[in-house]
Parts: sequence; structure tokens; C-alpha cells
Amino acid sequence: MAMPQNSTRENGFCFTQPLDFSCASPRAGEACRPFGAMSASDGCSTPLSNGITSSGAPSPSDSCARPLCTPTRAEEETPFEEGIKYVSAEGEDLACGWGGFTPGCLQLCNTSKGVLFFLCVASFLQGMTVNGFINTVITSIERRFDLRSYQSGLIASSYDIAACVCLTFVSYFGGNGHKPRWLGWGVLLMGLGSLLFALPHFTTGQYEARSAAQVGVCGGNQSLPCSQAASSLSGYRFVFMLGQFLHGVGATPLYTLGVTYLDENVKTNYSPVYIAVFYTAAILGPAAGYLVGGMFLNIYTEIGREIDIAPENTLWVGAWWIGFLGAGAASLLISIPILGYPQRLPGSQRYIVMRVSEAHQLKDGSHQKASDPDFGKTVKDLPRSVLLLLKNPTFIFLCLAGATEATLIAGMSTFGPKFLESQFSLSASEAATFFGYLVVPAGGGGTFLGGFLVNKFKLRCSGIIKLCLLCTVFSLLAIFVFFIHCPNMPMAGVTQMYDGSALPGGHLNLTGACNAQCGCLQETYSPVCGTDGIMYYSPCHAGCKRVSENLRNGKKVYHECSCVGKTLLPGSGKAEAGKCTSSCVKKPLLLCFMFVVILFTFLSSIPALTATLRCVSDRQRSFALGIQWIVVRTLGGIPGPIAFGSMIDKSCLLWQDQCGEQGSCYIYQNSAMSRYTLVAGLAYKVLGTTFFIVACLLYKPPPAESAPGSSDASENGTSDLQEHKPSLPAEEDI
Repeated sequence: MAMPQNSTRENGFCFTQPLDFSCASPRAGEACRPFGAMSASDGCSTPLSNGITSSGAPSPSDSCARPLCTPTRAEEETPFEEGIKYVSAEGEDLACGWGGFTPGCLQLCNTSKGVLFFLCVASFLQGMTVNGFINTVITSIERRFDLRSYQSGLIASSYDIAACVCLTFVSYFGGNGHKPRWLGWGVLLMGLGSLLFALPHFTTGQYEARSAAQVGVCGGNQSLPCSQAASSLSGYRFVFMLGQFLHGVGATPLYTLGVTYLDENVKTNYSPVYIAVFYTAAILGPAAGYLVGGMFLNIYTEIGREIDIAPENTLWVGAWWIGFLGAGAASLLISIPILGYPQRLPGSQRYIVMRVSEAHQLKDGSHQKASDPDFGKTVKDLPRSVLLLLKNPTFIFLCLAGATEATLIAGMSTFGPKFLESQFSLSASEAATFFGYLVVPAGGGGTFLGGFLVNKFKLRCSGIIKLCLLCTVFSLLAIFVFFIHCPNMPMAGVTQMYDGSALPGGHLNLTGACNAQCGCLQETYSPVCGTDGIMYYSPCHAGCKRVSENLRNGKKVYHECSCVGKTLLPGSGKAEAGKCTSSCVKKPLLLCFMFVVILFTFLSSIPALTATLRCVSDRQRSFALGIQWIVVRTLGGIPGPIAFGSMIDKSCLLWQDQCGEQGSCYIYQNSAMSRYTLVAGLAYKVLGTTFFIVACLLYKPPPAESAPGSSDASENGTSDLQEHKPSLPAEEDI
């Protein structure tokens, strides 16, 4: 049985006339009209039927199991030079199942839509876990395990480090192997990584939050021995890094082999839409992670234990681990159906002959080597594959542009909630929910809209790169919004003196005349908001002597606060547990432009991916995506969170102090945080714009008329097959 593939090797067919597809599939024992004027030595005298029309009842695999052309005995013995090569597919099992277990009900899912559904679920879980839950709980993990921002940045970067280690191996061998099996085992590893990430909660002792009601009031027992305060929990960061490493290993096939598996099994003009849906699920995953993770953070980490502090209290640690347990179990389950898919879907090879190459044309013509069907099947071809990609300037600059975008996305997704938490004086759960509301419409909508625009306007590779450039310019203009920032809420001893005057030389001074007799400890950080609108480090630092509970909202209320309300009678001041509410008038404008930045950043993601797939040869697509992800992660995904974390650390005003040991940051300077974000954003956006411009200028498309049967593809009217107005049999919609 024979299937068509592109080839320049022997036993092919060289057509000297335009192909004529006007003949339907022949019936049994019947000959069909020839393709055109061809001699016996030039090709087959039977038509290209695509295996679509047949006698008898059709089955899902009939269309791909039937030969496209049946040569005569004489033709089988005649050597030919170039054209379409027919490769035997006998013995290939295209049924969906596991080993010999292939029930008929499973074949309903053995379609491109079925694959898309399961891959979308997998990408949703990956996004929800890696880019949602982890970024949402980063503040809680820092607090629970005494981590600094750069250490949490290392945890986030471990995902990309693992991907870089595995990408070359997975994309090269997986691209020529059984893609669904690679995908299934990858999703299973992701599930194991999520379960490992939640493990420290069960192996550590109970979290002891020393509430202000216990040690915070003025004159209370303030003793806090250093042996109890000091902690070695920061060593658990290596467990988190290992969990993230497994996440990275498992997700490596998903965004390389998963994309090419979809692209190979659908029409070319539908491919951007399928990939856009796939990536939209990957974007909605983090959004769901922010929202669901934010809800979990409102539950105390030690479930079932009574605690007298509220989520607004900075000592509060939410149930950060619940989401990882659920996502891990779901990933293990979804890996089972993915493992059951065949190497290629029934009917997929009908699209091979309907493709027009858009690969970048190298001056020395070496790009034609990749059209050999035997190319890339052995390790010996690996150096040549890398060399072909390195000689493709369009591919290289698309990779560099992707790296600049990835740096901003990785940095902002990791520390975006912390940015909102500081700017608007929110709790960790409120900031995560706010960020989720931004990412859902902006990130998800931008991703899907990018694929839709490519399909709607039938953009070729050059037009796609120009669309990416336009999106990057818009997001570059919008990023100037970070000139704006919300002022810090006034905090006694941190941003101003207790009498309202400026701090001398900017040095912290948490002790004032009003609380000098209280013996307050700096280890006990539990901010309260006084009736004078000023925040205090703790009830003790506010000079409060009595505590009660607000029956309306359940928050602690402190009375007889000697530092609060200087204009009132001495000792009549009150304070409420938690941060003061920000009334920043710039909040709507800042959120609006952050929405625009996220929208246009993600709007270019699918077009850039589509351009990458089209500017390389068919057989190098998986490997090209692997190399691109290596560049993106090495130059963007890995340094992004670390660089942003280091910059955010520089804007810290108040560090945690545990008997002389510096812990996590309590208070950030909003103006410095915005300034660092603006500088980083401008630098990377300008670089991204430059790289897209160079990629567009250096792109060299193939000649206007490609030879029939050449590699890559389209049914949108640009194919040479359609320029000769063939009459193809009716095709089912994908």
C-alpha cells in the first residue's frame, strides 16, 4: 500500500504537465483517465484520488489506508528521478487505543478535534499549575519557608532550566517518533511534579503564626527566643526546584510535539486556529490558577485549625498546596487518553499534496536537504539539522524576538501579583484575583485573536511577521504607563517619623516616644491601620494596650493606642488589623494600560509561532520549535524571573529580621518598583521590535510558482495545485 510524500529520491514521479484532478476515484477493475500528457516513463497512468471516494461503507481509516495511486508492474520496475515518493504504510495501526485494546467507542475521539480537546486540557493544567498556582502562592511560600525574592525566582526558573536540558533530545527524536506517546508520558511527569511540589506542606511541622493578640500589644510578653524564631525551612526550596524541574521536563513535548502534531493533521489554513485554541487554553490555565489559587489562599494552610488572624494579616499563610494536589491528579488522568492516540490521525496524509512551501530560501540551496524523507531519522543528521536552522536568519531573529517577549512574560507573570499587592495595598489573595481578571480577557483573548487574524486575512509568512511587529510597537507604547505609580501608604517609622516628619536620611526608625516603653520586637510584623490613616508595624508599635473584635467584619480592633491620632485625646486612638486601604486615583488608568500591554504581547504569540513553522522545512518543524524554545528559555524564561526578582528586591523598604537574619521583604517602595519595571519593559520591547524588523527584512520566500508536491502548504488559494484550477473531490471539514 502506498502513501505520498515529498521526495527528490528515486522511485518518484516527475510531472511534466500540470496535474489534473478532474478524475474521481476509480471503481474496482476500472482504469482512470491520466493526469495529463505523460509518457510511461514519466509517471503513473492512474489518477490521484486522495482515497476519499470508495465503494462500500467508509470507515475512519479507509481514506488514509487506500493508495493514492496504484502503479502497474512495469511502472514498479521503472526507476524515476524526482517528484512524489510513495511510501508503504502497510501494517500501520491508525486506531485509537492502548496496545491491542482499541474499542470502537474510542474511535469517535480519533479525530483532530479529539486530539485538540485532550491537548487543550493538558495545556490548561500546565498553565494553571506552572504559571498560575506557583505565581499566585509565591508570596505565601516566601513567608512560610523564609525565602527571598531571588530564591523564589530560582524556583520559577527551574522549569525553564529543565526544558532547556530536554528540548534538543525531545524535539529531535520525538519529532520523528510517536508523538502522542511522548506527549502522554510528558503530561504524566507533570502530574508527578505537581504532587512533589505540594510535598513540603506534609513534611514540615505546623505553621505557627504568632498573632498580634498574643504578643503584639504594648506591655505584653514580647519575648521571642532566637532559637524559635530562626528557621532552616529555606532548604525546602530545593524540593520546589525539583518539582518545577519535573514540570519543565513534562511540558517540553507539549509545546513542541503537540503543536506540530496538530499542524500535521489539519488543513494548513485551519492550523493557526487550532494552534490558537491550544494556546488559548494554555493562557486561560494561568488565569484560572490565579483565581482558584486566590480562593485557596483565603483558607488557612493548616486546615481545620482555629486561628485568630485574618487573611489580610501579613503573617497569614493560605492553603497554597491544595491546587497542586488537584492539578497533579488531573494530569495523571489526562495522560491516559493521550497515550492512546496513533502516530498520525486517519486521513491526515491527504493534506501532504496540498501544501505550498514558504520556507526561507538559502542562497546555497542547502534547505532542500531537509525535504528528504530519510533526513533527521538518525543522530548523524543532528549537526546538519542545527546548521540548517542557524543558516536561516528569519528563524534566528524570530527566536530572539520570542526571547525578549518571554523575559517580560516570565517576569511579570511571576511578580505581577506582587506588583499589584504593593501598588494598591492588597492582600496576596486579592492581588492574585485582580491579576487573574487581567490575564483572562487580555491574555486568552489576545492569543485566540492572533490565530484568528492569521486565518481571516490568509496571511503568508511575510505578512505574519509584519503583524507581530505591529503588535510589539503597540505594546511598547502602552508600557510607558509604568511612569505612573501609586504612592506608598504612610507607615510610621518606615516612610515617615511618628510625628509625621520625614525620616532622616531615609533610615528606618520603628521606635518613637509613644512606644518606647512597650519593648516591641521587630520580629513580630503584624501591620495595623490607625484611625489617622497611618499604618503601624504592629499593634505594639502603635502603642495599643487593649484588643477587641469587630463584629461586622471579624477583624481585630485595638484600643488606647498612644501613637495613633495625635490630634485626639492621649490614649484615645484606635487601630484595625491589616493594611490601610489604598485610595489611589491612578488605579483605573494603571490597570487599563496593563491590560493593553498584556493584550498586545499575547496577540503576537500565535502569529510568531505560525511564522516559525512556515519559515522552515516540513521535516524540521518539531526540531525548529525545540531549538526556538531553548533560545527563548535560555535568554528569556530563565533570566526573566531572576532579573525581575533582583530588581524588586532593590526596591524593598522593610526586610524581615529574624535575629539578625534577613528574610523576605515586607514593604516595597512603589516608585522604585514602577521605575525598574519601566526600564526593563522598554529595553526588552525595543529589542523585540528590532528583531521583528530584521526578521521581516531578511525573509526570502520561495519562488511564486513551486513545483507540484513541494513541501508545505495551503488550501487558501495560493497553492500551485489550485492555480491550475483542479477539481478536487469534496472534503469534509476538520
